[in-house]
Amino acid sequence: MQHYVGLMSGTSLDGIDAVVVEFDDDAGRICKPAYCPYPDDLKQTLLSLHEPSDNELELSQTVSIRLAQLYAQTVNALRDGTPIHAIGCHGQTIRHRPELGFTLQLNNPALLAELCGVTVIADFRSRDIAAGGQGAPLVPAFHQGVFKHPDIHRTILNIGGISNLTDLPCSQEVAGFDCGPGNLLMDAWCYQHTGKPYDEGGTWAASGKTVPHLLDSMLAHPFFELAPPKSTGRDMFNIAWLESLLTQEDSPQDVQATLLELTAYSIAESVSIHCIGSKELYICGGGAHNQALVTRLKTLLPALRVALTDELGIGADWVEAAAFAWLAKQTLEGKPGNLPAVTGAKGYRILGAIHLAS
Repeated sequence: MQHYVGLMSGTSLDGIDAVVVEFDDDAGRICKPAYCPYPDDLKQTLLSLHEPSDNELELSQTVSIRLAQLYAQTVNALRDGTPIHAIGCHGQTIRHRPELGFTLQLNNPALLAELCGVTVIADFRSRDIAAGGQGAPLVPAFHQGVFKHPDIHRTILNIGGISNLTDLPCSQEVAGFDCGPGNLLMDAWCYQHTGKPYDEGGTWAASGKTVPHLLDSMLAHPFFELAPPKSTGRDMFNIAWLESLLTQEDSPQDVQATLLELTAYSIAESVSIHCIGSKELYICGGGAHNQALVTRLKTLLPALRVALTDELGIGADWVEAAAFAWLAKQTLEGKPGNLPAVTGAKGYRILGAIHLAS
C-alpha cells in the first residue's frame, strides 16, 4: 500500500487543491484533502503572465519558485506521519497552444522535491503533445478507472476554469474533450464588477437575463464547431475577447447571466452530440457549487440524471487532484497516463518528468 499526493491548480486561478490518496488498487482512496487559496497578488501576477509582457521570463521563474513554496506548504500541512511515496503536481497553466506544439505549466518541481523530501512527478502534458496530442484533458483516463460502470452509460463533467467531459459508455471506447469556458469568464466578470472572486451559487447571474445577441456572438467562436479531440484555455477565452463582443446596452448582471448560459449551453450541446446514450451526468470542479448553473444543466438535459461525483465516492472538489496522484503512480509504474482517443496523440505514452527525492 502506497500514499501519493495529488496537487491541482487550475485555470480558475483560485488556489491549490491537494489530496493524499492511498493506493492498494488502481482506484485508490482519498485519505485527506486540503485547499490553499492563492494570495490576490499571486493571482494577478499569474493573470498577467497569460499575455506577453516585459521581463516575463524572469517573472515566470520567480513565480514558479513561489508556487513551489506554496505547493510544499500545502503538502506539509497534509502530512501526518504517513510516508508519501510521490507527489503528482500539475503546475499552473499560463499558455496552452497545442496547435503550436507546446503547453506551459509554471512550477519548480526540483524545488518542490527538495522542500518536501519526496519524489515529484510534473510536466504531464508535454509528452502527449510531443506525440501529436492536445495534452488535455488528461483526467479521462482516471475517470475511466474510478467511475466507469459495467451496465450504466455515464458522463463525467468537470467545471473548472474550462469545462471538460469524459464519456464512459459501457462497452465502447472512452471519449473526452474540452467543451468551452467553465468558470473563468464568469469569475473574471464577477470580480471586475462586484469585487468578489466568484458568483456564489450563481445568484448574481440569476438576477439578470440572457442577452440573445451576445450569446450568439460568443457561440460563433470557431472552437465550438471543432470536433474532438480538442482543448482550450485563456488563450482563446478571456475578458478581452468578451469585451470585444459587448455593447453599451448590456448590463453587468445580464452579461453574467449570458456567460452562465454560454457555459450551460456549450456543455449541454456537447453532451447531446458526443455522449449519445448517456444516462447519468456527474459533475465535479468548482462549478459544481454553482446552483444556478447546475439547475440550468438539469433543464437542458432532462433525460439525464444529474448529480455530483460525491455520490460516486470522490468529492466534487477533489477529483482532479486525485487524478494527478493517480497519474504520478502511472508514471512511476511505467504505465501510460493518456488516452489517445481523447487527446489525439499517436499512441499511449508514459507522462511526466520525474524529480527524485534524493
